Amino acid sequence: MSQLALAVAAVALFAGACSSSDEPSTQPGGSVTAPAPKGAANAGGGTLTVFAAASLTESFTALGKAFEAKHPGTTVKFSFAGSSGLVQQLTNGAKADVFASADQATMDKAVQGGVIDGQAAVFATNKLAIAVAPGNPKNIRSFADLNKAGLTVITCAPQVPCGAAAKKVETATGVTLKPKSEEQDVKQVLNKVASGDADAGLVYVTDAASAAGKVDKVDFPEAAQAINSYPIAVVKGGQSALAKEFDDFVLGAEGKTELTKVGFGPAQ
Repeated sequence: MSQLALAVAAVALFAGACSSSDEPSTQPGGSVTAPAPKGAANAGGGTLTVFAAASLTESFTALGKAFEAKHPGTTVKFSFAGSSGLVQQLTNGAKADVFASADQATMDKAVQGGVIDGQAAVFATNKLAIAVAPGNPKNIRSFADLNKAGLTVITCAPQVPCGAAAKKVETATGVTLKPKSEEQDVKQVLNKVASGDADAGLVYVTDAASAAGKVDKVDFPEAAQAINSYPIAVVKGGQSALAKEFDDFVLGAEGKTELTKVGFGPAQ
């Protein structure tokens, strides 16, 4: 009998050891919890920082959300501003993973500054339009009309891509504008027209479209003389693999669809 008792005790001890192992509980009414997979604590892509031209605000914000949905654990953080200012920040040591410029000349400066990893690729084009108050109360119909007496006109500064494009149009038309101010990015121009601080401003067609209801858009044929190409590139010292995935996403079908939706033209 004593040997039988010892055997029973041994079986009970073995069963107790099994119940405290990594096997999930299967007791009625109990929850089943599987062991956590190895490396689960390190899952997720972290934060991807994108420096992008101000005119990309609406389209890239939407693309950032779509990219996050396809890359669980990844957060896309944007810094939108004038392209020339963003390049200055990068050359001064600001940290970013991706840079998207509103023209090729500014991207070339980033390459010359040694902050770009690999080759930049053009993903879209854009052109200028005139933003005016709803209803166009000043009856602005052409680029030359921006020199009408009594008009308050705003443009981008010449070093900013939208300002450089304006200078090209001035050369093509022989019309020299006399802006009240020259802003550091296109959104600042748009906001001054939308707020009533200016009668008209030179912005991109995409910016005027994004502010529909707050401003009206006046197209002019000479804008075709200053088409801006938008390149995107991976920044040195960042998360190169994830940055390349974002670049490919922008260059791919979803990127083209979103960019076309707000008025960007195809890459040339």
